Amino acid sequence: MFPEPQTRISQRALVVWRISGSISTLFVFLIGGGFITLGILFNWPLMIMVAIGIFMLVYGWLAVFFLPMMRWKRWRYEVREQEIELQRGVFIIKRTLIPMVRVQHVDTQQGPLLRKYGLSTVMISTAATVHEIPALEGVEAERLRQSISRLARVADEDV
Repeated sequence: MFPEPQTRISQRALVVWRISGSISTLFVFLIGGGFITLGILFNWPLMIMVAIGIFMLVYGWLAVFFLPMMRWKRWRYEVREQEIELQRGVFIIKRTLIPMVRVQHVDTQQGPLLRKYGLSTVMISTAATVHEIPALEGVEAERLRQSISRLARVADEDV
């Protein structure tokens, strides 16, 4: 059994994930505020409005602070000569081994938030699915893409 992967993603991923969490929290607050307004207009029991308020606060704390931190702490990867190992998860830790002979192509992807913070996501395509390593420094993502591509060609020639 291989030891746990050691390479972490960029710490700036925290900022990107917190901004994403803030955006989703804004929508939850708008919907929750609408329900609270309806509750006031239609004299709903106070307990319902308090429950909605508590839900909004807990959701905001989870989406902006807790989940991004836990996600960043757990996300690790390792690129070896024969395989790529990914480890991710918050409560359930998932480890994936991708054999180099199964890699079909490797891409980098960069949305507006990632671009603002100089980060990229590496997308590793196999016949079955696409795996991703999120929020890597731009230079590191490009180096990793080239490295995986080179190792996958060598592994394909060995078959």
